[in-house]
Amino acid sequence: MGSASADAVAQRLVGAVLGTVDLLSTFLGDRLGWYRSLAEDGPATPPQLATRTGTDARYAREWLEQQAVTGLLHLDSDGSADERVFSIPPGTAEVLTNQNSLNFLAPIGRMFGAVGPALPQLLEAYRTGGGVSWDELGDDARQGQADANRPWFEHQLADALTGIGDLHALLSRPGVRILDVGCGGGWSSIALSRAYPTATVHGIDIDQPSVSMATDNARAAGVSDQIRFSHGDAADLPADQYDVAFAFECVHDMPRPVEVLAAVRKSLAPGAPLIVMDEAVADSFAPDGDEVERLMYGFSLFVCLPDGRSSRPSMATGTVMRPSRLQEYAQAAGFEELEILPIDDFSFFRFYRIS
Repeated sequence: MGSASADAVAQRLVGAVLGTVDLLSTFLGDRLGWYRSLAEDGPATPPQLATRTGTDARYAREWLEQQAVTGLLHLDSDGSADERVFSIPPGTAEVLTNQNSLNFLAPIGRMFGAVGPALPQLLEAYRTGGGVSWDELGDDARQGQADANRPWFEHQLADALTGIGDLHALLSRPGVRILDVGCGGGWSSIALSRAYPTATVHGIDIDQPSVSMATDNARAAGVSDQIRFSHGDAADLPADQYDVAFAFECVHDMPRPVEVLAAVRKSLAPGAPLIVMDEAVADSFAPDGDEVERLMYGFSLFVCLPDGRSSRPSMATGTVMRPSRLQEYAQAAGFEELEILPIDDFSFFRFYRIS
């Protein structure tokens, strides 16, 4: 792409503009309840959709027309502007309303929607070397990340861990003590408790609103007696308390990952493993990367690197944490071995065992 003609670059950017419009329009439809209403209550005219959702009919009409023009919604019957009837096709409904589907992508719109209000802060951070935290990005970002990972944890995590025989045997031991570092909205802890009902799970996160969200989610899931969530820094964990630890998609966000990994190592019983799930980026940097590499650099630019730099001192890792970088952190924290686990096709993620 680096040697492409001006016309090719312009064409690519026009495509990117169209994609941005689609993504932000899904943010509107998700946050205003328009997709859910069409999926649950059936086809609607603009005034009907507005009445159902407590929104403005003129804006609803413009959105419905745009969604039909871009191909995400279907025009069932034509007529005057307010008499047109629109419906949501099954594929669109699954991707944008079914939070149990592995294809559920509405949370991605929420995450990038949260970036919009923070753009002035991001520009300042880029000028000064400062940061923008998850807390500053707000609920759309933290809930977006939690909801994006939820179906994978709920439907795929148990099978993925069962396929690692010795790890599954450890987790199946009665009374096994599990630590979930950077638990976020708690869906990883909930999935672990369901997969291993004799285990006790302790989820910890530095973000208080995430801890509150996790507590509510565990209560609603009926597993709150098995899980304890706490707000705090992993560096304050007690020693020799856990038989296995997990860190799901959080190490690259940590300002001081070596310090946290060393604290986790201290909190583990002798010889107990730490399982890290992080982005499945390429082993080394190269131009013209694949879609995963491009997506992860996008998250890094707007979310993860600014968050990692919102506290000082910071390693400023960013989303694109390659295996060699994680190995450096693990060794500096006192771990001796890093192994990539044979867990494939788990969203955009790679699993590591560190011991």
